[in-house]
Amino acid sequence: MNVVLWIVAGVLAALYLAAGGMKLATPREKLLENPNMGWTADFSGAAVKGIGAVEVLGAIGLVLPWALDIAPVLTPLAATGLAVVQVGAIIVHARRKETKALPMNVVLLVLAAFVAIGRFVG
Repeated sequence: MNVVLWIVAGVLAALYLAAGGMKLATPREKLLENPNMGWTADFSGAAVKGIGAVEVLGAIGLVLPWALDIAPVLTPLAATGLAVVQVGAIIVHARRKETKALPMNVVLLVLAAFVAIGRFVG
């Protein structure tokens, strides 16, 4: 089970690092040009950067604390935080009727919850 948790946490970390890094590095106006990022119209540039920062920090928190055995409780807390981010994303996409994004959000939510539960219990 530990190997599966590591794989899932690693995949989630890579995805959130890429997504959060993109939100941090790309100006909001440029994000608005991407049809998959239409939700950014509902948020300020600072809010988009904040979401990106939360995703990057969550990605780091999924792996480093557990790997280094320094405050390993931060790993399930990071996974829980990323699950909360996905709940917010599901709500935003549902309100905007962006149903194409919902399956991926649900998968990320389930995987983050899996890591959170697995690491809290393990």
